[in-house]
Amino acid sequence: MKAVASVLVAAVLWGTVGPAQIQAGTGAHPVSLGAARMLLGGFVLMVLMARPAGLRTLRLPGARRWLVVSVLVTAAFQVCFLQAVERSGAAVATAVAFGTVPVVGGACGRLFSGERPSSRWAVGTCCAVAGIGLLLLPSGGGRADVLGVVYGVAAGASFGVYIAATKELGARGADLDTAAPVSVLCAGLLVSPYLLVAPEGLVTAHGIALVGWLGLGTTALGYLLFTRGVGGLSAATVGTLSLTEPLVATVLGVVLLGERPGPFAAAGAALLLFGLVAVSVPGRRQVPRDRPVEPVGG
Repeated sequence: MKAVASVLVAAVLWGTVGPAQIQAGTGAHPVSLGAARMLLGGFVLMVLMARPAGLRTLRLPGARRWLVVSVLVTAAFQVCFLQAVERSGAAVATAVAFGTVPVVGGACGRLFSGERPSSRWAVGTCCAVAGIGLLLLPSGGGRADVLGVVYGVAAGASFGVYIAATKELGARGADLDTAAPVSVLCAGLLVSPYLLVAPEGLVTAHGIALVGWLGLGTTALGYLLFTRGVGGLSAATVGTLSLTEPLVATVLGVVLLGERPGPFAAAGAALLLFGLVAVSVPGRRQVPRDRPVEPVGG
């Protein structure tokens, strides 16, 4: 139960990212906000989790290129997701992003590892395509505009590739507890020049509080809780518990922020979430307990 509670709390924390961004109302550019979040959270995680022996494993010839991929897609996810939230709202952006993750994750598994897509993956893919199509309808209403949906899809695709890259890192002997903090911090450094281009809204009381919550609460604390609990759970169980993240974002978006997607947008978001459930809920066969599990949150 301690393991379940740790993963569940981490998912709840990750589900607050979009609502916190909107509620703070800092006016900060999403790219600058993402850079600040990654720098702060990545630095704290490096201090708490990175080990010299783990860092050495990241220099293995087979691991280097996948670490580079991990850094690039980590940066892309943060930037695209925060922009999706700004344009489409927390509920719709989270549904689009995490409804897309299993689609891209399954495709990457087929491409990189030769894994055969399951019937659950096919159902999830159909739901994701149909849901995104509904969101793009001009009469969809709500805050889901075309560019916001595109950013959400790009964020989900980035995270799907991140999961595949993490699996490849583990298969090549890299220490995953060290790889994740390195990826977050290096991604923040990669995007950090944007802090000089658009620093507005960050050096204010609300801006500092928002960066502190996103960096320390949702990134550092969320990942520490996730890693504490994930070792005692199967991958299927973790996937199911992680469904809490889009649920929290949706509830906060509707109740706290007053988001009211139009009928087509609401139906599209529901289809995306249904597809995510179809892929994540455990079936009869369980994944072996010794299989490495990756974080699935923001």
